[in-house]
Parts: sequence; structure tokens; C-alpha cells
Amino acid sequence: MSATISLKHSMKRSTNAAINLIQHALLITGLILIIGFLNAFSGDSLASDMQSAIDKSADTVDLSIIEEELEPAATAQAETSHILSPHMLGALDYVTQRYRVSPDALITVFETAQLIGQERQIDPLLIVAIIGIESRFNPFAESTMGAQGLMQVIPRFHMDKLPRNKGTKPLLDPVTNIRVGVRVLEDAILRSGSLVAGLQSYAGSSDPHGKYSSKVLAEKARLEEAGRQNNKPNA
Repeated sequence: MSATISLKHSMKRSTNAAINLIQHALLITGLILIIGFLNAFSGDSLASDMQSAIDKSADTVDLSIIEEELEPAATAQAETSHILSPHMLGALDYVTQRYRVSPDALITVFETAQLIGQERQIDPLLIVAIIGIESRFNPFAESTMGAQGLMQVIPRFHMDKLPRNKGTKPLLDPVTNIRVGVRVLEDAILRSGSLVAGLQSYAGSSDPHGKYSSKVLAEKARLEEAGRQNNKPNA
């Protein structure tokens, strides 16, 4: 499944390369037709100049289109696999199927969760699990209470954490939302003294049975299992 996701992620580049090649081919075909017309009515000199121009154009297509467009598209899978760990790629497969979200839309989310998780020493799969429970990976989700984005952060409660240069609704930006959401989660865990209590505090829940934290941790366990399956030698 990881190879399939990476292939889908590179399809747009491949399509653009094909379109560019077709456009150049049509241009050259048109010039050839013009040369035929000039041969019939204007003599060989002008036609010869046009033929030289076509030859130069063909050389340009070989160098710029094939090397700059097709090669990056062919290596997109390797680039994605290099950025995300095998564990995260397995979790991405799981999320794609469970939440019916395009892998193209998830790549940035997973890369950001992995990066910020490493920076803040928080398990990236915990971040991903919270996103799944809170917004089902909809970066534009807004609740009736005013919570916004992937991790459903309420801006009026966390003005000190919001960047000043991200517009009127910065939390609708996935990277900003995850960065702020993780800081909110960190504060909640520190205040509460444990992960379970911190998750309950993050959700603003006073439920003594810890239903919210149980949901998040159960989802995290499923993500971890998907990651382990992908990390097996023959996965």
C-alpha cells in the first residue's frame, strides 16, 4: 500500500510532463506543415531555416522536459519514503482507508506530525490519533464552540500561542494547527500530571471515566499496529 500511495502522490507530476511533451510534439508537427507549405511556394532557403529551428526545439525537449519533469515524477516515491518513517507510512495507509482521505492530503499532515513530534518529544502517532478523533483529518473543521482545524484548537483560549503573520484564521493552516495543538497538549499534560489526564484536559472533558482519552489511545494503538505491519521485512 505504501508504494501505491507514493505512486498516486506522483501522478500529477507525470501528467504535467506528458502534457508538456504533447504540446511540444504538436508545435513541431505544426512547423513541419509550415515547411511543406514554404517548400511549395517560397523556395528552399526559408524552409531550411525553419528546419534548423525545429531541430533546435527537439534538442530542447529532450533536455528540459525529460530530465526536469519525468525524472522527478519517477523518483517521487523514493522521496516520500525517505521523509516518512516506515512506521508512519504504515499509519498513513491505515488512515487513508479508515477515514477515506486522499493520501495527497495526508502527506503534509504526517510529515508535520513526525517533525513536530521529534522536536517536542511527543509520539507522532499520538498527534495523528488526536487529529483523527478531533477532525477526521479535515483541516477546515470548525465546531459550534469555535474549535478550528485538524486538532480543534479554540483560538480565544490560546492567543499566546498563535502566530501573528498567518491571517485571520491561522488555525486552518494544517502546519500551524498541529504546531499550536501540540503546545496545547503539552501544557495540558504538564498541568494534569499524566497522559490520560492531559488528554481529558485537552478535550475540556470532566468525564471521570476518561472516555475521550480511551478513544484517542485506542486509535493510537491501531496506528501503531498498522506501522508494525508495514515495518515487517516482507510488508
